[in-house]
Amino acid sequence: MRSGLVPEKTAGENGAIVSTVLDISVVVPVRDEVESLPLLLEAIASTISASQLSYEIICVDDGSTDGSAEFLKQQAQTRSDLKAVILRRNYGQTAAMSAGFNHALGKAIVTLDADLQNDPADIPILLAKLEEGYDLVSGWRHKRQDAALSRLLPSKIANWLIGNITGVKLHDYGCSLKAYRAEVLADMNLYGELHRFLPALAYIEGARITEIPVRHHPRRFGRSKYGLSRTFRVMMDLLTISFMKKFLTRPMHVFGLLGLFSMVTGTIIGIYLTFVKLVLGEMIGNRPLLILAVLLLVTGVQLFSFGLLAELLMRTYHESQGRPIYRVREVVAKSVN
Repeated sequence: MRSGLVPEKTAGENGAIVSTVLDISVVVPVRDEVESLPLLLEAIASTISASQLSYEIICVDDGSTDGSAEFLKQQAQTRSDLKAVILRRNYGQTAAMSAGFNHALGKAIVTLDADLQNDPADIPILLAKLEEGYDLVSGWRHKRQDAALSRLLPSKIANWLIGNITGVKLHDYGCSLKAYRAEVLADMNLYGELHRFLPALAYIEGARITEIPVRHHPRRFGRSKYGLSRTFRVMMDLLTISFMKKFLTRPMHVFGLLGLFSMVTGTIIGIYLTFVKLVLGEMIGNRPLLILAVLLLVTGVQLFSFGLLAELLMRTYHESQGRPIYRVREVVAKSVN
C-alpha cells in the first residue's frame, strides 16, 4: 500500500498530470462544530498517518452558522490532506454524506460524525475488518454515551424495527462510524434520511456486511442536532427501503397481486348480488355489499394500473442509466496465453 498524504501521479492525455485513487477517504458531515473540528482533524490525521496509508479528509459543511465553514476553508488552503466541501445551505446529513461520497477518491471510504463522539482511533479496526472481504463494516456503539430516555430507548426500538423489516440486523444503524468499499457506494443514490439505511441499501446491491464494537464518547461541545422530530421521515424511508428490497425490479408482483385479489373479490361479490337480484328477486340497491363490490373492482383496476406504471418507471430507471438488475462481485476465468 502507498504512503503519504497526496495520491500518486500518472501522466494522462497530452502529458497532463492526473491523480490516481487514494487508499482512504474520510467523509465528515459538519454542522456547527467549529469547536470540535481542530481536535477531530488532528485525531484523524495522526491515526491514519500511523497506518502508512494515503488518505484525504473530506469535511462537508452543511449550512453551519458558527464559523465552521470559514475554519474549514482556511484549513483546506494550508493542509494537503483536507478537502472542504461547502454546501449552499443546510440540506441534511444524507445530502452532506452524498456530497462527500461524490468527491471521494479513496478505495475505501470511512464516515464519522464531527462531534468527537466517534473515535478516529477506531478507523484502522474498521479498515482491517474490511480487508477480510467485507464490503461494509458498521460501527456498534455498545457503550453509548447518550441520554437513556430521549436517545437510547428510541434508538433500540428503531434498530429492532429496521433490522426486522429490512432483514439486515445490526445493533446500531445510527452509528455514523462506518467503512465502505468505494464501488459499493458508487451504485447507491441517497435521498431523504437514507444515510441511516446505507447497510440495507448496500445489502440490496449484494454487499457483504458486518458489525464491530467501537468506542463512543460523551459530547464535549455544543448539543445534538437530532431528536424525535425526524421519526416520521425515518419511518417513511424505512417503508421505501422495505419495498426496494423486495420489489425494486418487480413492482408488478406486489401491485398486480393486490389488484388481482381486489378485482376477483369484487367480481365474486358482484356475481352473488346478481344472483340475489335476478334469481331471488331481492333489492340490492341499498346494500353496503354493493358499494363494497364496486369499490373493490375500481381499486383493483387502479392497483393493477399502478403496477404497470411502476414497471415502466423501473425499466426507465435501469435502462436510462445503463444500470443492470444484477451486481457482479468478481469474474474468474482461466487465462489464455
